[in-house]
Amino acid sequence: MARSISGMAAIVTGGAKGYGRGITEVLCEKGVRVWMTGRDQAALDEVAAATGAVGIQADVTSAGDWDRVYATVLAAAGTVDILVNNAGAAIRVAPLAELTDDEMRRCLDINLYGPLLGCRRASQIMGKAGKGTIINVSSVCQTHAWPALAVYSAAKAGLGMLSDCLYNELRGKGVRVTTLIPSWGATGFAEAAGLGPKAPEVLAQCIQPRELGEAVLYLCELPDHLAVQEFTLWPLVQEVVPL
Repeated sequence: MARSISGMAAIVTGGAKGYGRGITEVLCEKGVRVWMTGRDQAALDEVAAATGAVGIQADVTSAGDWDRVYATVLAAAGTVDILVNNAGAAIRVAPLAELTDDEMRRCLDINLYGPLLGCRRASQIMGKAGKGTIINVSSVCQTHAWPALAVYSAAKAGLGMLSDCLYNELRGKGVRVTTLIPSWGATGFAEAAGLGPKAPEVLAQCIQPRELGEAVLYLCELPDHLAVQEFTLWPLVQEVVPL
């Protein structure tokens, strides 16, 4: 039976766009108090007005910004019940030899170092409280190798191992850690990475932001004594051979 998460305090990184917006919308509709982070203040303000979430302009790669986010949430709610590390970016999809050192560093920072910063702080708070849910949003690039995605895939594979190690560290303290692994989504990821837009008929069959939000909701509403280690979500429109 699903437990009620109404009134819980959640941090959602990258919460105003793409998958993050869908996660924010669904959690807010369930009565969760959501603090969403992002670098685009206008987008944060728009989603805050529509959902009731609180937007905090912050960069997930900045330790100081993370401290400010946690201080804000703790001052208002006294705890952090849910952390969704959703912010991520491929920066640029290209063969490794064509990437710059700066592009590689930025990709690793946003997809791995940022979640590490968030998870370290969450593990302290949740471990002391004896409860909590951490969801790290990865990618099927964590488990499948495609050309021109070496750095992004390495970062996401590292994120998956972070989740597994943290699961073992926190399981005995009542804290759950899950890696959520989506594939093609209607998020703007392809355009941002320089891949160009998908055809509308394909995009309509990809994972929609609110659909990923429903997946996050399912994981959060599981009874306290249950946890999902990995949750992989494929759209049927995507052919992967071999799987």
